[in-house]
Amino acid sequence: RAMSEGSHYLVREGWVENAFSEGFKDKDEYQLTTKARETLLQEFEIKQTESKGCDVMHCDSITAKKLFFAQEVKRQLDDLSELLDENHYMSICNRLKEKGHRQGFACLFYGAPGTGKTESVFQLAKKTERDIMQVNISQVKSMWVGESEKNIKAIFDRYRAVAKNSKRVPILLFNEADAVIGKRKEGAERSVDKMENSIQNIILQEMESLDGIMIATTNLVQNMDDAFERRFLYKVKFEKPELSQRTKIWQSMMPELSEQTAERLASAYDFSGGQIENITRKCDIESILYGEDFVTEEKIVQYCKEETIVNNHPRIGFV
Repeated sequence: RAMSEGSHYLVREGWVENAFSEGFKDKDEYQLTTKARETLLQEFEIKQTESKGCDVMHCDSITAKKLFFAQEVKRQLDDLSELLDENHYMSICNRLKEKGHRQGFACLFYGAPGTGKTESVFQLAKKTERDIMQVNISQVKSMWVGESEKNIKAIFDRYRAVAKNSKRVPILLFNEADAVIGKRKEGAERSVDKMENSIQNIILQEMESLDGIMIATTNLVQNMDDAFERRFLYKVKFEKPELSQRTKIWQSMMPELSEQTAERLASAYDFSGGQIENITRKCDIESILYGEDFVTEEKIVQYCKEETIVNNHPRIGFV
């Protein structure tokens, strides 16, 4: 009875808590708290199943790639690259501090899937020699009540610790952040909705006091909460590449193609860079299995037709 009422010493001192079932407290079962596990079971070196929710990617491990964008997107990315250059970054931070402004930089990369948002973050990190802390949204959202909020708070705490001990401030990447920057639910009554709102409020607060570099990518900007839009200082819209960019992407990924063939493919199929990469990988796999002669121009066209599920007929150039 004392346990269920919360008056028992073990509960009051934070050693034992209710177990959970489908996100709700189970009044009939109990478990050790994180404090108890870390304190009492430390000598057993028990590995925790939960994840920190983010992984550090070192800039040296990123493969340099040449990306092709429309002129306006290229200009914005070049400006960000200049900003994140260490010499410029430190002087800008110092100047902002003198003027009483926030020193953090929050950026939003938004647009259709496969248009190079995530790869652009990697290449920015590579060029400016900054590591990336990539947040795993699915691991942040725990099924346990209250755990998700702790996880998201822990990510920002960890980022601050890593930044403090790094030669250069790393980039905090929220990839495919649709799930955490969407519109908050008014009058939320369900525990899941309340949890979502709590996570978003924590992120908003952390963005206000951000002392570092945060980049979020999303495909569904129309669902973004207005409060997030105001907190992103830089917003870069990624669109599907135009004909000239598509031709260059085909040539860069498949140098063996003639310029005429690359242009015909670019004209016939309105693909994103990610879709062209899929076709290129399929060609590489087939050439490894059956030899380079197996991948003919007709095979490439076949792969193009297979790439899209809906409306996959070429516009011109190929039958």
